[in-house]
Amino acid sequence: MQERQWITAHRSELDALAEQLTKQLQEVEVERDELAIAERVLNRLAEQAHADAEAADSVAPVPVKVAGRAVLLIPHRSDAADEGALPGDYRKILAIVREADGPVQVRAVGEWLGLDASVCGKLEPLRTKMTKLADRGWLHKRPDGRFTVRS
Repeated sequence: MQERQWITAHRSELDALAEQLTKQLQEVEVERDELAIAERVLNRLAEQAHADAEAADSVAPVPVKVAGRAVLLIPHRSDAADEGALPGDYRKILAIVREADGPVQVRAVGEWLGLDASVCGKLEPLRTKMTKLADRGWLHKRPDGRFTVRS
């Protein structure tokens, strides 16, 4: 008789365990379904980000590290789709030179940008940018040091 009680008790324990495991299995399946949905969403977002990055790469300047500092490379005019490939300050410089009646000096561009043109050192970073634009084919640097926009 004790054997029957033991079997009945053990069966009850196993039934309870089976019920608990069934409930856990249902919870696991729900969570797996949620993870599958999340994975699909992440894949779509990653694809979109990749597409956006490719589009941005074709238009935006490329950041690189030089001596541990992040710098933007100014693309050659022939490599870039348009002026949108240049950082904003370089686009401003191009616009100022384009709006000028003729060749412009760095000092004139500096004044347009609101730089203190009376201090020579304040214009050197601008001169460097304009020379870089000339080296990349966006501007033309004349022998007299003035700049024009390339047509």
